[in-house]
Amino acid sequence: MPGRAEPRFASSKTNLKSITLPFTSSLALAVFTRSVLCFLILLQGRHISSEDLDSEETSTTVVDVLDDGDVEKTKTSPTLTSSSKNSNPLSDILNWFSPTMTRTRTTSTSISKLPLYDSRPPRLRNGSPPKVRRKRSLFLAQMKRNTFSHWWLRLSGGGRPRSLYQLFRILFLVFLFILVFIWVLWEPHIEITFYRRSWIAREVLAVEPLSGCFDPSRVSPRYNLSQIHAPKRVEVHSGMPMRFGLDCYDFASTIQPLPRDLRHSLPYPDEKVNFHTYWRADLVPFGERQEWMVKSFFATQDLSHSRLILWSNGDLRSNEMVRRWTRKYPDNFQLRIVDVESLAKGTALEGSDLLYAMDSKAWVDGDLVRLLVTWAYGGVWVDMDSLLTRDLSPLLEHEFVTQWDCYDKIYQPMNGAVMHFFQHSPYLCEAFEVMSRSPPPKQGTTEWGSLLYFKLFRRLLAASIPPFKILPYCFTDGRSCRLDNRLPDPFARDTEYWAGMRGMHEGGPLDQVLGKVFSVHLHNQWHKSFPRGGWVERLLLKRYDRALGIIDASPLRLHKGAEKRFVVSKDDD
Repeated sequence: MPGRAEPRFASSKTNLKSITLPFTSSLALAVFTRSVLCFLILLQGRHISSEDLDSEETSTTVVDVLDDGDVEKTKTSPTLTSSSKNSNPLSDILNWFSPTMTRTRTTSTSISKLPLYDSRPPRLRNGSPPKVRRKRSLFLAQMKRNTFSHWWLRLSGGGRPRSLYQLFRILFLVFLFILVFIWVLWEPHIEITFYRRSWIAREVLAVEPLSGCFDPSRVSPRYNLSQIHAPKRVEVHSGMPMRFGLDCYDFASTIQPLPRDLRHSLPYPDEKVNFHTYWRADLVPFGERQEWMVKSFFATQDLSHSRLILWSNGDLRSNEMVRRWTRKYPDNFQLRIVDVESLAKGTALEGSDLLYAMDSKAWVDGDLVRLLVTWAYGGVWVDMDSLLTRDLSPLLEHEFVTQWDCYDKIYQPMNGAVMHFFQHSPYLCEAFEVMSRSPPPKQGTTEWGSLLYFKLFRRLLAASIPPFKILPYCFTDGRSCRLDNRLPDPFARDTEYWAGMRGMHEGGPLDQVLGKVFSVHLHNQWHKSFPRGGWVERLLLKRYDRALGIIDASPLRLHKGAEKRFVVSKDDD
């Protein structure tokens, strides 16, 4: 009957086949496509939310040809099982492919021709594909991209940046990738310090002439000027920074202990060498950490040719630790109070207000005191935060300071933690001249330390006078170099490896290195303590006590090199 939609299965067999086959093919194609997409989604760790499933409809158009030639179009849409927004994504996918689907049939207006015979011009594009099919096409195109691009898109949050946040996120990822790339291929060395150009031009680049302290008429009769040009037995200048591996430590091993029959060749043949150190009693009381430096002196130096003078701004005679050592070594240990006015007599600083400069860290006054006492009495200066490891006698034919670190800081290349000058040395005379003509030092700086030695060194070169020596950094401060070859942190627990080797045990590589260098600089850190069983305690402190007879030597096993560098005392308290 015209205008009445007959049941679909009432059509002829031929029409049924022609109509059913497109429906079956579309359904199979839809199921296959969804299966492939779900498989790809599961591989990529994604899931389809229930909202997307509910919003996507796949419709199949079924066309019935009626007996009277009219065409009736029926739109069939599968209805999925309902799901909540909080349902499991896997359950949503399984429900999506559930065979229980209802097909609703809606009748639309009749059309005169089948879609196959579209009367529109052939060049005109048909309508846009359904939304679901467009999404699938975009998704499949994205899947075809290479792995790196897909990984990058997921990290960056999608395709093009739609907000400033996404832009920053992408830039951060690029920066992070560059850092990792640089770290893998190169070894970065970065140190940024800002120096005022006017200060560099005034304090560093300008080279003023010497003040005449090396004139024979001004040289003190206590100083032998000819020894500046005299040949030396040992060489302390390597000519290279020695940053790599154990080169610096191996160079230190070339300086062998001085045989006793050659002691007369030293500049102090018939007198004891003064070793000076300084402690400000108003900062921290003299305690166990400070006592270890005193112990290291008595355990490593030749006491028949050396004495230790402990300088302070207060009276330390009431300290029990100090009294113990004055009783045990009355000829080798002295206490003195610093009198800057008497120590500065005959120098350019005599009567100057600079003599009373000091700071809360004892850096400024410490740099001044070391120069004054070495000028007045001559000898070796050792910072209180140092631990001596070898006899310094082979070095004492030279007047020297030490290298700051293995990187040769351009404006701070030298350090005075361990230094040696003879009494009334013209080098120190010129140093006082530089101090008197320079601006007062700022608190907490090394302007009277590293910078002062550097300025004096350049003036000596300009005057064609052999400068004082500069000991390589590792001789006294092996901590100031690269991570792969510097001495371990003395206040941290031991690790299994050092310098790429299993080397922190007794007789190991670290123990051998300590037998080559002359001192270990701790760089203050007075609030820290040495860890129990650490390398400082095992390889240094216990051996000091053994050499001084404080503890029984039987539990300690010393290798051959360690026995040589520690002087065993037979005296008791």
